[in-house]
Amino acid sequence: MNGTEVNRTEQRIRAALASVIDPEIRRPITELDMVGRLSMTDAGAATAEIKLTIVGCPAARAIERDVLQAIAAVPGVSAVEVEMITMTKAERDALTLKLRKGRPKTLQFGPDSLTSIYAVTSGKGGVGKSTVTANLGVALAARGLRVGIVDADVFGFSIPGILGIQGAKPTRVDDMILPPVAFEMKVISMGMFVEANTAVSWRGPMLHRTVQQFLTDVYFGDLDILLLDLPPGTGDVAISIGQLLPQAEVLVVTTPQAAAADVAERSALVARQTGQKVIGVIENMAGLVQPDGSVIELFGSGGGADAAARLSTDEQPVPLLASIPLSIGLRAGGDSGAPIVLSDPDDPAAVAIESVADYLATRGRGLAGRKLGLSPR
Repeated sequence: MNGTEVNRTEQRIRAALASVIDPEIRRPITELDMVGRLSMTDAGAATAEIKLTIVGCPAARAIERDVLQAIAAVPGVSAVEVEMITMTKAERDALTLKLRKGRPKTLQFGPDSLTSIYAVTSGKGGVGKSTVTANLGVALAARGLRVGIVDADVFGFSIPGILGIQGAKPTRVDDMILPPVAFEMKVISMGMFVEANTAVSWRGPMLHRTVQQFLTDVYFGDLDILLLDLPPGTGDVAISIGQLLPQAEVLVVTTPQAAAADVAERSALVARQTGQKVIGVIENMAGLVQPDGSVIELFGSGGGADAAARLSTDEQPVPLLASIPLSIGLRAGGDSGAPIVLSDPDDPAAVAIESVADYLATRGRGLAGRKLGLSPR
């Protein structure tokens, strides 16, 4: 292989490396300046230097494997060696600045953001709010949308377990946090920062600071949809979300039971007080379907429709988006980390959740009140 052929092969190697995606940041390693020195011998032996963000990067093995495969597939390469090194402090600073698009550290989803933000709330615990949130996120990501989930239930976090990523830890790159990825979604939760079976007992200021850090330090990138799994009730976290993300739209989860629906309305009213818009009610545990087709209404009936009707106004109707039946598969999927929208899409509960995902996926992102970066001549 002469010098010209070597140079061409090196160019093809660099182009091939553009297909290698960083598993945490979800962008090509070439865009992230992770590809260092490339060399090629006349005999076709290639050596590539790959710069990891930190020492002990959890994605190192996956990146090394993908780099080896990408280079080995390039015509003219007879052997491959990959040297994994770590970025310098200056290189990490440049990377975080690039990811933040040159802006200083600030709230990622400000008033100008085009990301659709949905806060999933409930008046009381035990209505399946987290299960609905997780399955909705998986269903939306399966449609090709870029989805992030913030588990804002700091005390009662359950999203990692429902998605099967217990024990997953974020990666810190200086003051930037790279969240774990599950089912093509970027996910952050308090459960990723504490040991198993550890209780979190914090007052309001700490709760606000935690939620703010999730929305500031965690790198989500450009998202189509951000889902927030709020704790039940109308406490500090709900108020913080209202202050930090007044443009968020609210989905209220309740059961058919009248008492649960009454309490659920209060969470929606608090959201409205902070300027957020309630866009729908989701009724969970709507009934248990029997083998003969009959339905046992263990938690009564009509609570979701009643809550939607009472929350509706002439200017802002609030629809009942879905009634999700009781489902053993839905419960089992939450326990095993296998969301039912993927594991059993024909289950009636999965079908109901998919209908909500269809609604959210086709709503689009409103531009009302958002700056477009345009000025008249």
